[in-house]
Amino acid sequence: MTHVTKTARTTIETVETDAGTARITWHEAKKARLVLAVSHGAGGGIEARDLVALAEVLPAHGVTVARVEQPWRVAGKKLAPAPKTLDTGWRGIWPALAKPGLPVISGGRSAGARVACRTATELGAHAVLALSFPLHPPGKPEKSRAEELLGSGVPTLVVQGGNDPFGKPAEFPEGTYALVEIPYGDHGFAVPKRADLSQDEAVAVITDAVVRWTASLG
Repeated sequence: MTHVTKTARTTIETVETDAGTARITWHEAKKARLVLAVSHGAGGGIEARDLVALAEVLPAHGVTVARVEQPWRVAGKKLAPAPKTLDTGWRGIWPALAKPGLPVISGGRSAGARVACRTATELGAHAVLALSFPLHPPGKPEKSRAEELLGSGVPTLVVQGGNDPFGKPAEFPEGTYALVEIPYGDHGFAVPKRADLSQDEAVAVITDAVVRWTASLG
């Protein structure tokens, strides 16, 4: 069961899943050729700077953006559930994401990127966008999650902050995925004031990279 609320610029849809009620905020392109579905991480919501920027920029390039809130976030809980439950929620949301009949890019930031990688082949994702992929817990490089990334099975773009404590770009293994570094960026793509690029410029690097990548997907 879904419930849809429309505003002048966006459509908000609630979706019932086996993990609870999820919510999708749609930002529709006029002549859409792709849907980019992006979910949040374990410590924040869809108001993250990168997710907001993608929703503002990509529709003008023929990509409808769906910012997805997992059931635990909709329910107001502060801690994300186990990965298995996150995957269950994403599976339940997928039919609504595929309903427009367009190829769907499965994406997310941090924990959401892991979900996208783990479920991409199963759900028939066109590609994966991994924002701030948490390659390992901070300070614990031996606990690598590289297998999830390398096992996505579809074209994959990683966008990673140069100073991300969950994995700097140089730490990532070789693979068929593409990787774009955001200079000085931390796990939330925040850059220090002393950096030689502004916060707005750092965000523009993200959106420019995703625009180019989505154009290459056809």
